Amino acid sequence: MRYCVKCVQPDTRPGIKFNDEGVCPACVYAENMKSIDWTERKKELMKLVEEHKKHNKLLQYDCIIGVSGGKDSTRQALYVKEVLGLKPLLVCCTYPPEQQTERGAYNLGNLISQGFDTISVSPSPHIWKRLMRQGFLKYGNWARSTEMALFASVPRVAIAYHIPLIFWGENPATQFGNLGVGSLNWNGNLMRNSNTISGGPDVLLEQDMHENDIIWYRYPSLTEMEQANLQIVYLGYFWKDWSKLNNGNFSIAHGLEIRDDPPENQGALNPFDALDDDFVVVNQMIKHIKYGFGKVTDEVCEQIRVGTLTRAEGVELVKKYDGRCASSYIQRFCKYIDISGDTFWEVVESFRNQDVWTKDPVAGWKLKCPLK
Repeated sequence: MRYCVKCVQPDTRPGIKFNDEGVCPACVYAENMKSIDWTERKKELMKLVEEHKKHNKLLQYDCIIGVSGGKDSTRQALYVKEVLGLKPLLVCCTYPPEQQTERGAYNLGNLISQGFDTISVSPSPHIWKRLMRQGFLKYGNWARSTEMALFASVPRVAIAYHIPLIFWGENPATQFGNLGVGSLNWNGNLMRNSNTISGGPDVLLEQDMHENDIIWYRYPSLTEMEQANLQIVYLGYFWKDWSKLNNGNFSIAHGLEIRDDPPENQGALNPFDALDDDFVVVNQMIKHIKYGFGKVTDEVCEQIRVGTLTRAEGVELVKKYDGRCASSYIQRFCKYIDISGDTFWEVVESFRNQDVWTKDPVAGWKLKCPLK
C-alpha cells in the first residue's frame, strides 16, 4: 500500500494509477489547473450549450440535472438556471422513507422551492431493501444497488423525455483519481464503466425478481444512449472553484441544512456531505476495512490540493477520524436490512483486506503500511 507523495491518497483506490513520481491523478490535475485559462474554458461550456440549444429548439427543457438536494446539486442547479440561463428539469432518485433523513427531505424541498420543475423517482421500497441486503451480504457493499438507481434514473428520464443534455457535478477521475470512469475532461459518457454501474443489477437478483422490478437500477445500454444522442457533462470541469467546501458554503447560504455529528461519530470532517442518508457512514467504515481508507481521506486530499491543509495536518486528521462510525448507525442499519449485529460483523470482517491490514495481539487490526 502506497500513498501519494503530495496528498494522502492510497493506491488501493479502485481504478487509480500513480505516475512515476508517486503522484496520484487527482493531484496531477490539481497542479495543471494552475495554468488553465478559465475564461476560455467558460467559453467552451457556452459553446457546448449553444450547440445543444441550436439542435434542440423545440425542447421544453434545456437539460436534466441529477439532484439530491445536497450541496453539489444545489449549486449546480442554481448555476445552470441563473448563470447559464437554461431551464433544467431536476431528477431526484429518492430513498425510501425508512432510509431518507428528515434533513434530506428538507434540503430537497429547499432546492425545489427555489424555482425548479422536478421529477422524483422512487423505486419500490421492498425491492430497494432486498437489493441492499443482497449487496451487503454478497459484496460487503449495501450501496451497490442504490448507486445503480441513483445513476441510472437520470439517463432513463432523459431518454423518456427526449432531453439529450445531462449535467453531473464532479468527475471521479479529477476529484478522486479514478481513471476507470473516463478521462480528465468534461465528457461523462464513460460513467457507465464505473465499478458499480458496469456490473448491473443482475448479480443481486433473487429468484422471484423480474426485469420490471429493476428497471430503475439498469443503466441504459450504449445503443439506447446513442440513439437518444445523450451527452453527459461534468459541470465541475468548467469551474475553477469547484470543491466540496465551496459548494457546501454556497449551499448553506442558500438554505442547506447540515449535520451536527462530531467527526468521531461519522468518520467525516465536513458537516455538509451525504445529508439525505445516514447509512453512508456505515458504508464508509466498511470501505476503510476493505481498502484502508475512508471518507476523511477523501476530504483531506481535496483540502491539501486547494491549500487549506498541509499534508502533515491531513495525516493527523486521517489517523484520528478515518473509518470511525458510531454504533447507533450500525444498529439502525442492521434493523433496516433485518440482520443481527453478529451477522453484520461476520460479513464485514469477511471482506477485510488482509493485504492492507495486520492483526496485533494487543492493539487489534492495524494498517500494514500506516500513513506518514
